[in-house]
Amino acid sequence: MSLYLEPHHIAAAEKLVSESHANGGLAPVDLEQFWEDNEKAGEDPFSPGCAQPHVGLATMSKECVFAELGIAEDWYPLTHDDRYICDVSKRYNDISEQIVGRRLLNETPADPDRIWPKTKLLHDIFEAENKWQGDSYWIMHSATDERELSALLDRVEKRLENLREFLLPDNWESEKTRLLALGEKVPTYRAQRGPVTFATSVFGAEDLIYLIHDDKPLAARFRDLILQSILGLARVLDEEAGLTPDTSERGFAWLDDNCALLNEEMYGFFGYPILKAVFEQYSPGPEDQRYQHSDSDMGHLLPVLADLDFNGLNLGPTVKASEIRKFHPRAIIHGQLAPFTFSRNEEVNIVAEFLRDFEMIWDDRGLSFMTAGSINNGSLLTGARLIMAATQRHGRY
Repeated sequence: MSLYLEPHHIAAAEKLVSESHANGGLAPVDLEQFWEDNEKAGEDPFSPGCAQPHVGLATMSKECVFAELGIAEDWYPLTHDDRYICDVSKRYNDISEQIVGRRLLNETPADPDRIWPKTKLLHDIFEAENKWQGDSYWIMHSATDERELSALLDRVEKRLENLREFLLPDNWESEKTRLLALGEKVPTYRAQRGPVTFATSVFGAEDLIYLIHDDKPLAARFRDLILQSILGLARVLDEEAGLTPDTSERGFAWLDDNCALLNEEMYGFFGYPILKAVFEQYSPGPEDQRYQHSDSDMGHLLPVLADLDFNGLNLGPTVKASEIRKFHPRAIIHGQLAPFTFSRNEEVNIVAEFLRDFEMIWDDRGLSFMTAGSINNGSLLTGARLIMAATQRHGRY
């Protein structure tokens, strides 16, 4: 069931959906005008010059190829096989060009001669295996009780003493020389699974909650070593890229679904200090990216996060756009369409949720209409076109 919808949202949505069905399932929209206005809105959704809010989901996602093409879900090649990805993307784009007027997915395979060798990441520092399981990668626990966690943190501390040697593969220097000569830049590290989600992956969800409640010194040590590892990992790759603190790439993004598991006090103790320190290092300016994705019911944390001055938030569908705006006035709201409203093709609710969110932020602007979470398989291009039509008809500033 969609949330917070009013009768006038439903009535307007039903009218547009009826027109769409009368037109063979294609909602009435001036595609050329939409994309022109959308591009301008995407440059700055707060701009008084925007004719409409930005529609972030208009570019869709490669996760949608299965339902759109009528093929069986097979996530492994979609994640690992570049040739397969490009093939299904081309077939998807042949459809998207007809329905939304654009080829949306990348069809060009990566050049294997220009791919950087893999470096170790944060989960490797904490000895947590990143395992393909159930059609996705999952970080597996590397400690199951406080004794194991304490011993793990001893090893992490030791690892941090020579982090560069641990992170970089044996062929790094030769590959770095070759790739730099080709004009490729050393990849930097500016996004991370958020501190609570990461900690629950390493140690377990219930175990982390009990740890913070029962053993604050060990929880604080865990927190501080996560922070030191993030900053150390970023510093090593910056140095390899020839960047200094004065010339480093600005901005940082977090993906922290599990932050919702902690109450305000616990999050203030464990998660907040990590975000604050990383933002101070990599997002010190008002225009530097300060972004968080948390597709969970974490509205209770909005006040805790308020002074971090986020300029981009993608939060769970139960979190109202108006509440986000109340605590985060500078943040572009990337949402708040419920992902399953979209993937189940609930056409009336798809339009009504847009009307709800547009109404909530009309005075302040700053909306990039998007799923409150991932764009999941089942989400159709005709649904995207419905939102485009709703934006043109009902979403003008």
